[in-house]
Amino acid sequence: MSQAQGVDAATSATKVDGAEVSGAEVSGAEVSGAQVSTVALRVQLVGKTEFFPPADVPWSTDADGGQALAEFAGRACYQSWRKPNPVTATNAGYLRHILEVGHLSVLEHGTVSFYLTGVSRSLTHELIRHRHFSYSQLSQRYVPERTAAMVEPDVIADDPDLHQRFHAAAQASQQAYNYLLAGLEERFADEPNATQRRKQARQAARSVLPNATETRIVVTGNYRAWRHFIAMRATEHADVEIRELAVECLRQLHKAAPNAFGDFEISILPDGTEIASSPFVSEG
Repeated sequence: MSQAQGVDAATSATKVDGAEVSGAEVSGAEVSGAQVSTVALRVQLVGKTEFFPPADVPWSTDADGGQALAEFAGRACYQSWRKPNPVTATNAGYLRHILEVGHLSVLEHGTVSFYLTGVSRSLTHELIRHRHFSYSQLSQRYVPERTAAMVEPDVIADDPDLHQRFHAAAQASQQAYNYLLAGLEERFADEPNATQRRKQARQAARSVLPNATETRIVVTGNYRAWRHFIAMRATEHADVEIRELAVECLRQLHKAAPNAFGDFEISILPDGTEIASSPFVSEG
């Protein structure tokens, strides 16, 4: 595991209805005397593969971690520990050849884990369709959402009227949640198990929270799964929020495993948003 590495959104803390909200960029809009907080995307690298080369194999490489493991796995298939071809003598050259010929199974040995915050429930509904990832997500049954932050789409935030309507709707949902939660906690007051009592109240009250509600999630995937995710979600045709996530994950993967993801290039669309593409993938 690597040390956690945070990027992108600045962090700050603010008071929302008397509670401190921190860990992401927070802004507030005053709606009928109450403040609704919004958060920005934050992606933190929290884990990646280590590799321990076996002492009895006459081979070495110029990379480490998952990239070295992917090369080792490929060479193990043919016991090709010598490097007679200069094109594939380096780890970068070897993995480039792997991408060219489509022998992508060796990329499944290296993994990367991210902790995602400032993402909406709407985004994670799409994210979990990528079934080769592993997920651990914030539970609304155990974590109260009394002052839940929202993820506001830029296209709404940039329009004053739509921005006000968004915050009014978010405030209304929070008020409804808090009203229902109070009533349900009173209804289940006779439940002797405190954890069960809170869970029963929260799981019912959360039904009024919108798709824009912020959630937090740990996502682990192998290199091949991350490549597929980027190919599918970093395109012009993807939802804007998950596209932003895919591009930010790619930026971190460029640093964590450049030889496995360096073929992806980031470009800018006329509207200022970003996409990513590679000559070795056709998804999206």
